[in-house]
Amino acid sequence: MKIQGQIVDIKNQRIFKGELHIENSNIKSVMAVEHDVDSYILPGFIDAHIHIESSMLVPSEFAKLAVIHGTVATVSDPHEIANVMGVRGVEFMIENGKKVPLKFNFGAPSCVPATNFETAGATIDAVGIKDLLSNPDIKYLAEMMNYPGVLFEDEEVMKKIAWAKHYNKPIDGHAPGLRGEDISKYIAAGISTDHECFSYDEALEKLQKGMKVIIREGSAAKNFEALIDLLPEYYEHMMFCSDDKHPDDLLLGHIDQLCARAVAKGVDIFKVLQAACLNPIEHYHLDVGMLREGDAADFILVDDLRDFKVLKTYIDGRLVAENGQSFVPSVSFDVLNNFNCEKKSVGDFKFESATDNIRVIEALDGELVTNEIIADSLIRKGNLVSNVTDDILKMTVVNRYEDQAPSIAFIKNFGLKSGAIASSVAHDSHNIIAVGVSDEMICKAVNLLIKNKGGICVVSGDIEKVVSLPVAGIMSDKDGITVGKAYAELDLLAKELGSSLRAPFMTLSFMALLVIPSLKLSDKGLFDGSSFAFTSVEV
Repeated sequence: MKIQGQIVDIKNQRIFKGELHIENSNIKSVMAVEHDVDSYILPGFIDAHIHIESSMLVPSEFAKLAVIHGTVATVSDPHEIANVMGVRGVEFMIENGKKVPLKFNFGAPSCVPATNFETAGATIDAVGIKDLLSNPDIKYLAEMMNYPGVLFEDEEVMKKIAWAKHYNKPIDGHAPGLRGEDISKYIAAGISTDHECFSYDEALEKLQKGMKVIIREGSAAKNFEALIDLLPEYYEHMMFCSDDKHPDDLLLGHIDQLCARAVAKGVDIFKVLQAACLNPIEHYHLDVGMLREGDAADFILVDDLRDFKVLKTYIDGRLVAENGQSFVPSVSFDVLNNFNCEKKSVGDFKFESATDNIRVIEALDGELVTNEIIADSLIRKGNLVSNVTDDILKMTVVNRYEDQAPSIAFIKNFGLKSGAIASSVAHDSHNIIAVGVSDEMICKAVNLLIKNKGGICVVSGDIEKVVSLPVAGIMSDKDGITVGKAYAELDLLAKELGSSLRAPFMTLSFMALLVIPSLKLSDKGLFDGSSFAFTSVEV
């Protein structure tokens, strides 16, 4: 097979009219031609850090959408399903991903559970990490979120890091806001990347100290604007990632969008493409082609080097997408889950109190970090309730692995004027999380998810809409277009109830993520991520 076009040679920073000769899934030769050619040929895009589960799609269905946008590979942390199903969940992701052409590169989840301050569905200790890392399908030790464990040299944490070094596999980081001597010690432990930088200065310090910085632009956390000005100087040490990408966003674009935005800002095309196409391959030692003779034939054809409209995507020489149509097939798989709680009653969400002031989580649109604020309480018949007027709403996290009393907190900026929303996609342990205007609405939403053994939902009056997520309570068994449209409908409903957040469900899913400061809620109670200890709702 022969493919002609303007070949983009990223390493040598040149573009020339050429022809690829493809034989047995590899590039046999790259030859220059004299006649005019139309489209541009470049290596495929790679998402350098993503949790496939956050698309609410199994890997094979994620692949069907991603290839349309020129994505040929991902560096994927199966941390979400691991917290629900353990090693069995990781194995499910690997095996499902192998059934389709897209090159998934999974890591060994380093923090299952993420902390000891929440209830997860499984545990993966250092012995489990050793077993995973010995598997050639596992390419790296996934994000070490327990940075206090690194700084204080926790024995179990250091064993996991040691096994990654033993197998000569990269170690991913997760250290939002870590600076000075602390980040130096974190890096010295062998941790090589961070995708959690939310300021220019933070990312610059990490780059100067030898870390690779991954620019994240997901459905909730968006750091592109803060970090992109570092790319011209540090392009050899930066990559692009989504981290978490909801299905409606994946319908619209992927890494291709970040390339277009970077070029629009005047960043040199070769530097942009090195971050998007080559750096992940070299850092993680991926079996993905870089458009050289002898490489796997993983490449894309785009209309231009401005908008990056993808015309064709090839993986191992196989045409997997063309002009917005995916040729990746749907595959069969067994549905697995871990959901063991009974329905709740309205009284379960009562918070008896006589306090004048309460500690409130302030959600920030487009950020995973939160603030802590103090607000006046609203008490009805001895029960702390939502204050819809001031947008201080009751929130709950319900243990889905065993029957326990719900934990309660209060949150600002969700903006709901009626009803409630809930999700069993709740990082990192994926218990049920809900926010609403009343205990009755919260209870209704929680019970709808318990009935479906996982999903996201909106309830209000006679409205009761749910997208079921039967695969581990976090992924659908349906195709991406169906899930994407259903999710978009729920997103719109949440906004019609009053939410002004760009991605209310994605934001909600991170309000139980204890490793991101400052205030979050686990199934065990309100948690201060700055002091890494529980705190009280009552002030």
